[in-house]
Amino acid sequence: MRRLSSTDVKELNLLKHYRIIRKWACKTCDLKDADLELLIYLDSIEHFRREDFKTGQYSYSWDNRRWNKLLKNEWIVVWRHCNRTTQKYNIYKTSFKFKHLLSRMYRIMLGEEDLPDMKKKKTKTNKVMAFAIANVKNDKTR
Repeated sequence: MRRLSSTDVKELNLLKHYRIIRKWACKTCDLKDADLELLIYLDSIEHFRREDFKTGQYSYSWDNRRWNKLLKNEWIVVWRHCNRTTQKYNIYKTSFKFKHLLSRMYRIMLGEEDLPDMKKKKTKTNKVMAFAIANVKNDKTR
């Protein structure tokens, strides 16, 4: 099996439109940029504890409500509950909902799927975002 090199990744142009795709995902799913990137980090761990979440959170802006918000909105789910005898803490994982969003982001980055249009109010921010999405759709080198 051949390993990917840095030139292989560069030729794929994965990060070319990452910012627009990230902004689209955050806007449509009501997430903050730091929440999304922290979920990507946690997804790479697969099964994690609350302490792993706290460790990963040091790289992002402070939000003491982030954990509860991600649990409440089902971006993080309990994989194994504690039973206070053999399992001393809960183990969590990212939800199916997040895995679906992440795989969709990857498909958009690879050019397998187009970025959907914004269907919200016509504010200045949404107009700028719609223009950026149109540029991504018109780019043939993705």
